[in-house]
Amino acid sequence: MQAKITALGTYVPERIVDNHYFESIVETNDEWIISRTGIRTRHFAAENEYTSHLCAGAAKSLVEENNVTLDDVDFVVVATVTPDQTMPSVATQVQDKLGLTHAGAIDISAACAGFAYGIILAQGLIAAGTHRKVLVFGAETLTKFTNYEDRSSCVLFGDGAGAVLLEAAPKGNILAAVTGSQGDGGKDLYLSNLRKQINGQDVITDNKIHQNGRAVFKWAVNTVTEQMSVLAERSRMKLQDIDWFVPHSANMRIIEALCNQSGFPLEKTLESISIYGNTSSASIPLALHRGLREGKVKKGDRLLMIGFGGGLVYAGLVVEWGNP
Repeated sequence: MQAKITALGTYVPERIVDNHYFESIVETNDEWIISRTGIRTRHFAAENEYTSHLCAGAAKSLVEENNVTLDDVDFVVVATVTPDQTMPSVATQVQDKLGLTHAGAIDISAACAGFAYGIILAQGLIAAGTHRKVLVFGAETLTKFTNYEDRSSCVLFGDGAGAVLLEAAPKGNILAAVTGSQGDGGKDLYLSNLRKQINGQDVITDNKIHQNGRAVFKWAVNTVTEQMSVLAERSRMKLQDIDWFVPHSANMRIIEALCNQSGFPLEKTLESISIYGNTSSASIPLALHRGLREGKVKKGDRLLMIGFGGGLVYAGLVVEWGNP
């Protein structure tokens, strides 16, 4: 059996925060934020709202919008770097919230590439014959780990969740996949609360997100453009045969640079950065869901999805949406 993505759902918290909110916190303004990031709004989780709650909201959306049942889901994967607790996992809490009595459950930590990693893991479980119906989440409450004294990064992050259902089928709709990592870049994007070093270099252990934006930008653009071609080749297609490019929405300037360097049309690219901010592992499903709502993505469209971030790690997929 092969893995087929059959349903998608998303959830964002109710509170919408525009750029003017940050003017009283750091030296910035709406024009500066938009020009450098493309972000206009983002959603903040409530004080008592955590990643597991966002996952439950995304699952509810998936069920209601696709008229499916989750009763026979036998595995739950949650990709997140902002868990409710280190232990127990978010996935076990989601399993409990959804009443999935017999489902296995694990968290994976792959930052902004986590959603793609989760799908690839689920695909392997189904192909191995050990599981038949896997629920994969990309979910974050990044605003609870944001350094609001850092002018360059505090404006970036938002909270949200996305979920997809993968089922065993005679023919799947995942055409290609790629994964990779560059661990020596871990010091350029991290969230640390215990160890004071990464790769032998001192880091800040304040349980906040820290990044070297320039270094990550350069690595992301060079790495992702290279892997876009790899994914197209593994799908036995050319890049121009792809209908929609769905990269991790880290920053609109990165997305523009990816399109410029790869030659892929910006108008055929889906993003969630402008209205949701950088939501890490949730950004790809949020962008895809937005594309579906707006009538852009059609059944049979070929999507190239790729996430990249802290690790440094990347993972990508080519999916034929809604088929076979």
